[in-house]
Amino acid sequence: MKIIADKDIPFLQGVLEPYAEIIYLPGQAISARDLKDADALLTRTRTVCDRKLLENTKVRFIGTATIGFDHIDTDYCESRGIVWKNAPGCNAGSVDQYLASSLVQLARKHGFNLRDKALGVVGVGHVGSKVVKTAELLGMHVYLCDPPRAEKEGLCGFISMEGILRECDIISFHVPLQRDGKHPTYHMIGHDLLERTVRGALIINTSRGPVTDTSALKTALSTSRILGTALDVWENEPAIDRELLAMADIATPHIAGYSADGKANGTTAIVNEVSSFFALGLNDWNATDIPAPAQPVLEIDCRGLEEEEVLSRAILAAYDVTKDDAKLKNDPAAFEVMRSTYPVRREFHAYTVKLAGSWKELEKKCRRLGFTIMK
Repeated sequence: MKIIADKDIPFLQGVLEPYAEIIYLPGQAISARDLKDADALLTRTRTVCDRKLLENTKVRFIGTATIGFDHIDTDYCESRGIVWKNAPGCNAGSVDQYLASSLVQLARKHGFNLRDKALGVVGVGHVGSKVVKTAELLGMHVYLCDPPRAEKEGLCGFISMEGILRECDIISFHVPLQRDGKHPTYHMIGHDLLERTVRGALIINTSRGPVTDTSALKTALSTSRILGTALDVWENEPAIDRELLAMADIATPHIAGYSADGKANGTTAIVNEVSSFFALGLNDWNATDIPAPAQPVLEIDCRGLEEEEVLSRAILAAYDVTKDDAKLKNDPAAFEVMRSTYPVRREFHAYTVKLAGSWKELEKKCRRLGFTIMK
């Protein structure tokens, strides 16, 4: 058996070699010629899996170590009998951590208290559900918008997009990229939506780049229709719009889901799936030995601080999004290099928060964010 794999899938090398010939290639460089006699393709988001790539190949299975799958032409694959699998929820904790850090930094930059703000979460799947809980722990009032879920489950707990635009000071998007159908999301963040937001709102997009209409967002920012934005995903990646880059409060190179923990989850999922498909006996394999951060500060001293400052300090000590923002703004041409050489980032559960005194509710909040508590 022969498998072609994206060389940037972490924790994978050595796992499948006893069962197959494995060839590791850059995701963007994988071609139909490489796949001609391959049985399976394991990839991330940079390999477009469509007719052009797959026609006249032996590929029977595609596994993407990512939550998203808009780089896979699922209709074509299904018409050819090619089984495809993604890793739903694998990086939800990582994106949630990114959102927490972004919310804290946006509040600091613009001088507001998160407790005074309403957050609209558009798309309440694996990621959005975590973001809802974290925002509530930070004291925010949170509104949920997910039309497909509302149709299936009923309106209880959800509001319409109109409600989000009317009620929310900050709107965060966690939707798949859908260019057509009943609930399209292509250019969802466009002129119409931005004109109807609360004036001075903040927009966050960590979903997919084409969910944002670049021109519309630049207009809204330049006219102060919205206060600011945090963007991890961009139209035309990696050739991102430099003007929008300069205007964004927070700008990062599509790394919100790039924690080492999230990557390990993604690799675990596709190894289990390829094992199940080809009966390799690795259905219960797990990625292990996740490294510590490059500059570990695993104990965060928050003794003597008030509740809001404890949570803010703990979140930023574990991950400060402005460091990734500064790197991208300093060298936007290195977008892809930053992704492929991204340093180890661990999620909150890898860190311990030091507290003093009896703070039962604060301890609960820290633990619910994922931190361990030390007194």
